Amino acid sequence: MVVLNLACEADHVFEGWFGSSADCSEQQSRGLLSCPVCGSSRVERRPSAPRLNVSHLRAGKALTTPPPAPACPPEDAATAAAACVAGRPTEAEAREALQSLWMAASRELARHSEDVGERFAEEARRIHYGEAEERAIRGRTQPEEARALREEGIELLPLLLPPGAEGELH
Repeated sequence: MVVLNLACEADHVFEGWFGSSADCSEQQSRGLLSCPVCGSSRVERRPSAPRLNVSHLRAGKALTTPPPAPACPPEDAATAAAACVAGRPTEAEAREALQSLWMAASRELARHSEDVGERFAEEARRIHYGEAEERAIRGRTQPEEARALREEGIELLPLLLPPGAEGELH
């Protein structure tokens, strides 16, 4: 099993697990690889570090524990993500940290809400007027319909969830 670093054309960085490097190349040529954030199938390999440093085991040396990382302040996500990387992060490191946080938040939202699809406006009204049980829902609606919902006093938050937010990634 090899773990390879991958990135899409929008520079979203993610890992892929494959039986071999050849498996990755084959899946890529067949268009089976896609970005879990944006769904793009234009994916390329990035440099990976497949080597584990186990020389301390052969030499009989004890494994030393690295010093603990500085605690992140619970400020806003962007500041926390940028500050958690040791020292000042590069732009790419900060972008990767934010991407990871957004993906985790998106998955959490998808896990704790019901996808009502194109029936979003209808179901939101039913919940608002007490015709259906109150619950967290998500779905799709047109901008005009979203404005009408707001005018009726129905609160909603438009979010674009990445394709990989639902289900498990393999």
